[in-house]
Amino acid sequence: MVEIKSDAALDAMREAGRVVADALAAVQDAAAVGVSLLELDEVAHGVLRAAGATSPFLGYRPSFAPVPFPAVICASVNDAVVHGIPGGYRLRDGDLVSIDCGALLDGWAGDSAVSFTVGAARPEDAALIDTTRRALEAGIAAAVVGNRIGDIAHAIGKVARAGRYGLLEGFGGHGIGRSMHEDPHVPNEGRPGRGYPLRPGLVLALEPMLTAGGRGDYRTDPDGWTLRTTDGSRAAHIEHTVAITEDGPRVLTLR
Repeated sequence: MVEIKSDAALDAMREAGRVVADALAAVQDAAAVGVSLLELDEVAHGVLRAAGATSPFLGYRPSFAPVPFPAVICASVNDAVVHGIPGGYRLRDGDLVSIDCGALLDGWAGDSAVSFTVGAARPEDAALIDTTRRALEAGIAAAVVGNRIGDIAHAIGKVARAGRYGLLEGFGGHGIGRSMHEDPHVPNEGRPGRGYPLRPGLVLALEPMLTAGGRGDYRTDPDGWTLRTTDGSRAAHIEHTVAITEDGPRVLTLR
């Protein structure tokens, strides 16, 4: 069921989104050569605790997962696309890192992700991250009253395909509100003019996931969570929580 949020609910979700933004900024500031992914998770957890928020990731167990997710961030490095479990891996110069984080505050959820490089960035990684950002921006620009979910999907996919990047089939964004994952699903590629109509008060987490390999094929690690490109190509993942309003899209996870 799709839930339409009131103006007061959007303001409350903005506060949850602000916590997520602060956590991601703190993680990115802490990310350096030699720092472990588990240490980055502890940084994010500290920001959530200080704000009185909890994590919708920690303990989350969808039907595909063999075990509950054990952390407050997803930390995906290089050829890992999404859902990476933070562990003892220590960051190296040139790593491409994607961090996904959520927060629950006063009963409302926020969800966002960033991609960045540690140390010296490869030009091809910088281009991949930039295209992923532009794909998200295109999706946000299409998130207006009168459009449909397909218009957002088409906008994201058009930017990705123009850059000859791959997209993970079946994965994309989602509704968000009282819980992290709500209806409707938002594909990262689709036909304009199709799907659920965009109405004021609809809130969506938009999250393009691009792979440098043009096919976008992936496999699941033995941990049952981490999705990794089958060809070893690198990936980027950037996400914002966005509200549809009469005045245009309102990004709820900006700093």
